[in-house]
Amino acid sequence: MTMTVRGLTRITVSVADLDRALALYRDALGLVEQYRQGDLAMLRVPGVGSPQVLLHQRPPQPSRAGVAASLRVEDVDRSTDAAVNAGAVVVDGPSEQPWGERQSVLEDVDGHVLCLVAPRVGSDCAS
Repeated sequence: MTMTVRGLTRITVSVADLDRALALYRDALGLVEQYRQGDLAMLRVPGVGSPQVLLHQRPPQPSRAGVAASLRVEDVDRSTDAAVNAGAVVVDGPSEQPWGERQSVLEDVDGHVLCLVAPRVGSDCAS
């Protein structure tokens, strides 16, 4: 029997310092804080039915070979600058991609790979 994924509910990110991670994900990138309790902070992408990002303060084990989240933003260049100002490090600066997006690749404040993307006008990704 084949099971079918119905959507993406949440991405959990292990962080060394919850306040430092919130400065990036909430303050610089605009995710909305839903609640914070102990070593957890639940954020959501603005919009109805959007996935959540759960920041969990515990020893992170980042790797460029692991899974990378791609966050859709209005302006990749400005969002990249805001992320860098909040402690992110640029891996690949903003550039046009052949699949129809402008993308930058960053390491967040704990070294996890994070992509910021925006569809190019007129591309299949724009819908």
